[in-house]
Amino acid sequence: MSKRHALRLGLVGGLGALAGADLLYRIVQETPVKSEGDHRELVFEQKPMREPVSPMHPEYNATHRKLYVFDTLTRMEQDGCNAALLPCFVTHCFLKELEDELGLKLVSMTEAIKDAVALLSPLPTKIGVLTTPYVRKSGLFQTLFGDNTSVVFPSETAEAAVMNAIYGENGFKTGNLGHDVLTPINQALKDMSGQGATVFVPGLTELPLLFGQLDIPSAMIAVNTATVYARHALKVTEANRKRRFKVGVVGGVGPAATVDFMAKLVDATDADRDQDHIKILVEQNPQIPDRTENLVGSGTDPTVALYSTCKKLERGGADILAIPCNTAHAYVDRIQRHLEVPIVSILSATTDHIRSFSPCIGKVGILATNGTIHSDLYQQALEEAGLAYVIPDEAHQALVMESIYGASGVKAGFTEGLCKEQINQAFGHLVDKGAEAIVLGCTELPLIVTSPSSDMGAVPVDPTDVLARKCVHIAKNLGK
Repeated sequence: MSKRHALRLGLVGGLGALAGADLLYRIVQETPVKSEGDHRELVFEQKPMREPVSPMHPEYNATHRKLYVFDTLTRMEQDGCNAALLPCFVTHCFLKELEDELGLKLVSMTEAIKDAVALLSPLPTKIGVLTTPYVRKSGLFQTLFGDNTSVVFPSETAEAAVMNAIYGENGFKTGNLGHDVLTPINQALKDMSGQGATVFVPGLTELPLLFGQLDIPSAMIAVNTATVYARHALKVTEANRKRRFKVGVVGGVGPAATVDFMAKLVDATDADRDQDHIKILVEQNPQIPDRTENLVGSGTDPTVALYSTCKKLERGGADILAIPCNTAHAYVDRIQRHLEVPIVSILSATTDHIRSFSPCIGKVGILATNGTIHSDLYQQALEEAGLAYVIPDEAHQALVMESIYGASGVKAGFTEGLCKEQINQAFGHLVDKGAEAIVLGCTELPLIVTSPSSDMGAVPVDPTDVLARKCVHIAKNLGK
C-alpha cells in the first residue's frame, strides 16, 4: 500500500447481485468530482455464489461464504486493490477473521452505520433492525450503538415472512417487486415501530433498493445503509492504514536450515501470546539448483529459481525477504533490482552484529561452502566493516565441505558424529590462525557447532540467528 494518491477500491459482488450493483452505483454517485478523471479506480468482481443453505434459514452456516469472500479478496489484493467493500451483513459477522489474513483494508459497513446514527438528533433510544436470523444471532447489531440505545427485531413470524419475501422462490432477489414482497417488510417495520423503535436500520443490503416503495411508519427514520456505506468508504479509504507486517522466507536452501531459521524467528520475538508473533510466509523450494555447484563448477544457474521464489513471496504480501542461505547471497544483487521488496542481507546483518556486540574483535574466521568462499561474499563484507578475515587452507576447507555435503554430513540429516568432528577440526584450525570470532557461513553449520564459545577458543557467530533477529527488529519497527 505504498501508493496513496488514488486508492484502488475492490467491491465484492455475488453476495447479493442487486445490492452489489447498487453499491457500485452509489460509490460513483457519491464521489466528489470535477471531471471523469476524479473518480476512484474500482475493481468489481461478481461471480455466482451457490450455498447449500440460504441465509434465510435458521440453521444457515457461513463457511462457504467465508471462503468465497476470502478467495475474492485475495484476487483483489493481488490485483493491486488497497481496500475493499463488502455489501453483505453476513460477511461483516466474520470481518475480523478476514482482516487478520489479508493485507488490504476492509471497509466496515457497521462502522458506517454507527457513525451515521451518532449524528442523529436526538439520539435514538431504540433502533429497529431487520436482518437474517444468522446476523441477529451473531450479535452484530446488539451492542453497536452503545449502552443507551437498545436494538429491537421483529417477531419470529414477521422475520420469517421477510426472509421468504427476499430469499424465497418468488422473492425480491428473483426480481419480484410486487405486494407479496413489500407487504411482509411493511408489517415488520410496523412491528418494530410498535416496540418503540424510532430509527430503522436495514440489516439486509437489498432493503435500501425498496425505500421508495415501503410504507415506513411516520414515527420512524430510515437509515439508507447503502448511501451511508458508500460515503463512509470514500472517506476512510483516503486515510493511510498499516497492515500486519509479513516476513517472506525463501525456503529449501536447505530445508533443515529453513526450519532452523523459522525457529529462531520465533525465539527472537518478544511475545506473550500467539498473536504477538510476526506473520511469516515461506516458499519451501528444495528444487532450487545447488548454489555451490554453479559457483565453482558447471551446475545449473539458480538465479531464475531464486527469483521466482522471491516473486511468489512478494505477490503473497511479504514486506521483506529473508534467504537463510549464505551462498545464495551471491545472486542477491542481480535479483534485488527486479523486486519491489528488499532482501535483508545475511552478510551485512552478520558484520553489523560483530561490530556492535564484539567491537574488540579484529580478526574473523570464515567457515562456509566453496561457493561462498570463492565468491568472496564474507571477505568483502568483513573488509567493508573494517575487519580482517582468515579462511581455511585447502585441506581444512575440504573437511568443511565434507561436513556439509558428505554422506554423513548435515545436509544428509546428521548433526553428530563425523560431521561434528570435521567442522570442529576446521574451527580449531582457524583459531590457530588467530581468529577471535568465526562466522558459521553456511546455514546448516549452526546445527552442528553447538559447543559454548569458551570450549571452542573463539566466538562462533550464527548468521541464521543474526538474520532472524534483524528481521524481527525490522518487523517490529516498520510494522507498527
